[in-house]
Amino acid sequence: MYYIGNHVSSSYGYAAMGNTALKLGGNTFAFFTRNPRGGKAKEIDEKDMQEFLKIAKSNNFGKLVAHAPYTMNLCSSKEDVRQFSKNVITDDIKRMEYMPDNYYNFHPGSHLGQGTERGIEIIADVLNDVLSPNQSTIVLLETMAGKGNEVGGKFEELKEIIDRVLLKDKIGVCLDTCHIWDGGYNIVNNLDGVIDEFDKIIGLKKLYAVHFNDSKNECGSHKDRHERIGYGKIGFEAMKRFALHPAFAGKPFILETPNDDKGYTREIAIFKEWMEERGRL
Repeated sequence: MYYIGNHVSSSYGYAAMGNTALKLGGNTFAFFTRNPRGGKAKEIDEKDMQEFLKIAKSNNFGKLVAHAPYTMNLCSSKEDVRQFSKNVITDDIKRMEYMPDNYYNFHPGSHLGQGTERGIEIIADVLNDVLSPNQSTIVLLETMAGKGNEVGGKFEELKEIIDRVLLKDKIGVCLDTCHIWDGGYNIVNNLDGVIDEFDKIIGLKKLYAVHFNDSKNECGSHKDRHERIGYGKIGFEAMKRFALHPAFAGKPFILETPNDDKGYTREIAIFKEWMEERGRL
């Protein structure tokens, strides 16, 4: 089974998000838990949520990949930002339990001059405070491009965070193709090597989801600029090889490409064609 979708606006509620995903051809999707540039989240409408859960079940949706707001920075050098971020992730994990057994993805953060090791330590400490053995949600660290003071631009940095987290079954990784390419992992010419490196350092068992994006930049640019599938420096054939690699079978693939609905419909259809082609081999 394969799962493909895109970031869907949460402005109109969960049932509307589910119907939008179906309209575009998807059987999973991502959404921001609150305004990506803001703080307060909308109250959950339980009737709307129940309607969404019916839509997801009847259409065999895969795992959803919720996304934390960009303003969340668990390892900020500013105490007020750290506290705001801790409040956000605490609240978001509680909200995710209205749709059990899905994923909550976040950018590890920027250490803002404190140093990577200190950033890793702070992130892990917050996760140890907010993760609960009773939650069904798995929290995912996103691979980053390594720009500026970002934590998570190297597989080793994500491993260090995971090693420090006590509830290992509640933590995993979302691999972003644009980010790792921009971070210096050459998935065009050495895909198997990159996958092997991820497996040796973190372990493929910790890989839960994929953000599937081409890149506007050359490998190792550390810039993080997403592009439509086949229009960037990774390219159509390399993206196809990635999608078809057995290491990612059954994982939810989320498009974060610069598109309108027509563009997302096109990319979802292309992904489905690749999967059907594999099934015929």
